[in-house]
Amino acid sequence: MDKKIGVIGLGIIGRVWAGHYAAAGVLGGTWNRTPRAEAPLPLGSPEAVARAVDVVQIVVADPAAVEAVLARVVPELGPGKVLVQSSTIDPQSSERFRAQVVATGARYLEAPFTGSKPAAEARQTVYYLGGEAGLVAELDALLGTVSSLRLHVGDHQQACALKLAMNLNIAAQMQALCEALTLVRRAGVADEVFFNALRPNVAYSGVTKLKEPKLRAEDYAPQFSVKHMLKDIRLSGLTASEGSSDPFAVRAAVLGRLAAADAQGYGEEDICALLKLLA
Repeated sequence: MDKKIGVIGLGIIGRVWAGHYAAAGVLGGTWNRTPRAEAPLPLGSPEAVARAVDVVQIVVADPAAVEAVLARVVPELGPGKVLVQSSTIDPQSSERFRAQVVATGARYLEAPFTGSKPAAEARQTVYYLGGEAGLVAELDALLGTVSSLRLHVGDHQQACALKLAMNLNIAAQMQALCEALTLVRRAGVADEVFFNALRPNVAYSGVTKLKEPKLRAEDYAPQFSVKHMLKDIRLSGLTASEGSSDPFAVRAAVLGRLAAADAQGYGEEDICALLKLLA
């Protein structure tokens, strides 16, 4: 790997990735809107990061945050630079952001991902890559530093749509799991019995495996927060409802539950806090 990468956005995932890049010797700098004492190779501004590296990777909260970062880094881009956009955004925003980047002569790769904090720590992130095949191949080793799998799914807008679809599925499973657990608890069935029965059942999933210990311990420390999933399900509506009345009943139901959890003050907690609404 002969490229240096910079990470802009040191939230739950970004700071883990930055640590992995640093350990591999490929990190050129980091920046976060709120300075973090533990940040590896912190630089004073996103502009400084863009100047110092070959590849700028953005992993922030939402399209508005990406737009704010791009307003500062785009003037520092040009031929030879690559912008990797790893925040979860909607396809329309991706189209707008890509146009800004390629107008400078730089290249753009949409790179949303799946995998919460434990997966990031274990380098088990999975990327959904949208962009030119040549660029995907060129960055494979670099992104492989923090991931176990990189799937080239199509163009930048398709990558965004796929990521939103994945999160809709996760949110729906999380709500169903919370309801199922509450149902059996009300019947006096022990958690151990419920999860032992669920493991050999066709409905058992990675979501269940990841969230079982948190649900049983009532541990709501965020792996994936309510507020971020709420944002993603809202963004999915921009794609799901285009051109017609909204037929996505599960999306609408999950959106309502996440909004209720956020309104109850659970926004910073893990999505398994949906269980609290059923207490």
